[in-house]
Amino acid sequence: MSPYRTTTASPVLAGTGLRKSYGLTRALAGVDVSVSAGESLAIMGPSGSGKSTLLHCLAGIERPDEGQVLLAGERVDQLGEPERSELRRTRFGFVFQSGQLLPELPADENVALPLMLGGVPRRQAVRKAREWFPVLGLSGKEERRPGELSGGQAQRVAIARALVGDPQVIFADEPTGALDQTTGMEVMGLLADITHRQGAALVVVTHDENVAHWCDRTVRVRDGRLTEDDRTRAAEAAGVAAWHTPGQPVGHDADARYDR
Repeated sequence: MSPYRTTTASPVLAGTGLRKSYGLTRALAGVDVSVSAGESLAIMGPSGSGKSTLLHCLAGIERPDEGQVLLAGERVDQLGEPERSELRRTRFGFVFQSGQLLPELPADENVALPLMLGGVPRRQAVRKAREWFPVLGLSGKEERRPGELSGGQAQRVAIARALVGDPQVIFADEPTGALDQTTGMEVMGLLADITHRQGAALVVVTHDENVAHWCDRTVRVRDGRLTEDDRTRAAEAAGVAAWHTPGQPVGHDADARYDR
């Protein structure tokens, strides 16, 4: 499949009536949230508010005590652990704060890893992985190991790994937390723009208002409950659109700032 696919606006992921407790501690207290294909959603809230628990329930990492999670109309919360593990590998993508790349593998094999774990032959998986390198401004970095990459480059490799399997939903947990502000905003701009172009939904957990401004909507979590703040992608005009030349891949190597 081409690195860019048609974006649709149909709902793809929804949680309804989500409740989750750990002993006497209530993490979620009846949450309703949804995100559509091609849409980005930021989840914000103070430490202990339940935002990470919400991401874990939506991503099938944990089961809610009550409520349901639907992916394209299918119940995620009723699946057993093997089925949810398969779902996380094939239909979800993940970007973590530190990237979590395997240090012994070159960048292209780090990106190809989800495909190889799914049984795709190494040569075919690496070939597909390498399609993402020019898109993300990483041309020439295919054979470098994580220790030979800057923080911004390593996080873009992590984004490629999340996207290589054409997932329906990308989950990003503090994706810029380990980066300086300038590099973090460039990485977040790439993540928001490319997932939108892919037609994938993007769910971002962040404490950073600047990160949230890249998303179409922001949901704030407090005491396990949500308040929703609809917003446009306010940073789009000043961010991605300012340095993305039509006809070039996002993150084109001609822009020296991508060497961070």
